[in-house]
Amino acid sequence: MRFALAASLIALFASTAVQAAEAKPNILFLLSDDHSYPYLGCYGCADVSTPTLDKLAADGLRCDRMFVACPQCVPSRATLMTGRSPVSVKMVRFTSPLPADVVALPDLLRDQAGYFTGVAGRSYHLDGPATEGRRAAKEIGGTLDKHDLRTFQRRVDYVDGGGPGESGGRMTKFLDAAPKDKPWFFWLGFSDPHHPWSTTAAGSTEADIKAKASKLTLPPHLPDLPGVLEDLARYLAEIEHLDAEIDAVLKVLAERGAAENTLVVFMGDNGMAMPHGKGALTDPGINVPLIVRWPGVVKRGRTTRELISGEDFAPTMLAAAGVKPPKTMTGVSFLPLLRDENYDGRKFIFAERGPHGGDGGMKHDILASAFDLARCARSADFKLIYNCTPHQAVAPVDSQQDPGWQAILAAHQAGSLPEAIEKAYFTLPRATFELYDLNADPGELNNLAGDPKYREVELELKRALTEKMVLDWDFLPTPLR
Repeated sequence: MRFALAASLIALFASTAVQAAEAKPNILFLLSDDHSYPYLGCYGCADVSTPTLDKLAADGLRCDRMFVACPQCVPSRATLMTGRSPVSVKMVRFTSPLPADVVALPDLLRDQAGYFTGVAGRSYHLDGPATEGRRAAKEIGGTLDKHDLRTFQRRVDYVDGGGPGESGGRMTKFLDAAPKDKPWFFWLGFSDPHHPWSTTAAGSTEADIKAKASKLTLPPHLPDLPGVLEDLARYLAEIEHLDAEIDAVLKVLAERGAAENTLVVFMGDNGMAMPHGKGALTDPGINVPLIVRWPGVVKRGRTTRELISGEDFAPTMLAAAGVKPPKTMTGVSFLPLLRDENYDGRKFIFAERGPHGGDGGMKHDILASAFDLARCARSADFKLIYNCTPHQAVAPVDSQQDPGWQAILAAHQAGSLPEAIEKAYFTLPRATFELYDLNADPGELNNLAGDPKYREVELELKRALTEKMVLDWDFLPTPLR
């Protein structure tokens, strides 16, 4: 009888602990910068050592099909904050601040669930450009200040902006500031592996990077050239440095006794700054790692290939905190997926591409890396890319002067690039529509648009994209009318 009573009490306490965790867990959001899938050890990439993130995945859920809403930082982060597409919240341009009338995740967590909220690390990118500094935008920034359009610092309780700083220290400062009687939400951004690729893991030398470059496995969309291999090796070294930074953060969380009641989410904001990546709607630009650890709720060691959108992050975090997402959010909560319950997932994800970097007028020879208007719809097996400004030449964002792209240009001029890569990067104008069979062609190099065999697939994706654009009040013409 005593044993039965003890067992019942243990079960009750365990159930109560799980319910408490589900009701209002602390939420720690770790956001890397320019981080493409599959560049973590836990995703099967043997070219990079990431023991901390591998352990995080082993302790939780690894998501293989997480797609951000834009392959660029500002619009992507706007979506993560709002649960809506960048187009619908007027955040296509980098110089736009988050509109005051658009409700955001920290607003709702603070006002409806009593959370202490904060953001730190690499800039959250949601208040428009500064009026001073390297990328000063005097007229734009001055206008924002004149009309009091910068709202973000009023949305959170704690802000520790970008600049030098050790991530473990930032975690410590936030926990020192957080009230002991409230749950908290902390958005912690990292600079790695953003270009330029100048940081490395402790003990890694230039000779180590060059040695690694000679042994790397390249994806099908990158040609086997020394410069490309060297760029990728430097990129992976930044990811290894990131892993060490996250280790420091998680150690602080554990030392403070907060690990067991904290929902930890690790994710990338967009893809890598190499061809087909950042700034492009091909998968390396929008498919990013997503790992979720939630002790007592998320079963250890699970993986999923469900389609998840950047729009889904905010609704999911709200649902985890016991807050009903507002109807304005178009994202779909994947909380049932975290709980390993029946989950009616997405059939499609969508992403947009707009101007990159600061505004400054148009030039006659502007590249697609600086200005491109495009949309995409992706299912589990196929992708449609809709290019509305196909006359700009392809070029990677940020890394055009690096050895990789320079080697690709030299091979193009020498006529020695593989035919599929030559066609993908140097066809001008580009096709208005691109359609890819992602199982047969994971490099997205063989455009099937217009092929009668795939007519119905193409039409289905165009219909889905048209509906999305209409519902988002998109300013571009729809693919169907």
